[in-house]
Amino acid sequence: MKMRGLFILACGALVPLTTPAAAHAESYSQPLSTAIGDLTVAAENRTGYSRDLFQHWIDADGDGCNTRNEVLLEEADDAPTVGSGCSLSGGRWYSYYDGVSWTATSDIDIDHMVPLAEAWDSGARTWSSTERRDYANDLGFYGSLVGVTDNVNQSKSDADPAEWMPEKQKCRYLKEYVSVKIRWGLSVDSTEKSALTNLTSTNGCGSQTVSVTLAR
Repeated sequence: MKMRGLFILACGALVPLTTPAAAHAESYSQPLSTAIGDLTVAAENRTGYSRDLFQHWIDADGDGCNTRNEVLLEEADDAPTVGSGCSLSGGRWYSYYDGVSWTATSDIDIDHMVPLAEAWDSGARTWSSTERRDYANDLGFYGSLVGVTDNVNQSKSDADPAEWMPEKQKCRYLKEYVSVKIRWGLSVDSTEKSALTNLTSTNGCGSQTVSVTLAR
């Protein structure tokens, strides 16, 4: 199992996916309110989008466990038993979106914090297929991929925070969402940026720190 972490420079050996995880990767650290201000505003464009353009789930390190299972192994409150083909049984997982714990992996979806379609709209349409693969399987930042209740993830779909927010831990969600946008150099539209600003202010999150290594 690979571990995900904020500081790829300190843990480079644990991040197999992207070239920028090498020794000279740049880091970013600012209060959330400043990070939102740093996001580039641009109109969204979904022309040509297909989920298939983001290859996932892959087994980047060849250990038999794909990205989905790597996240499940890392986030388990009670560690599961790993069987043949990286089948998982007996674990327990907490979904911070709704505050519910689950003991069956089938009840957990691995959510792309910034949905694939939203990433496409915000700049990923210009990336190479390798960059989109790396984004879809990003184990280099703990907030990029999150195990949550399946129907809650489905209700989020491809929405941004102007359109959907979790019931619980809104500050954590806002910080992780903005962190992924900063990490991957993704833009926001004007409605999205206004929502991020207002939600951060309303929930008193502005002083929380966004700290990530830049992936591109």
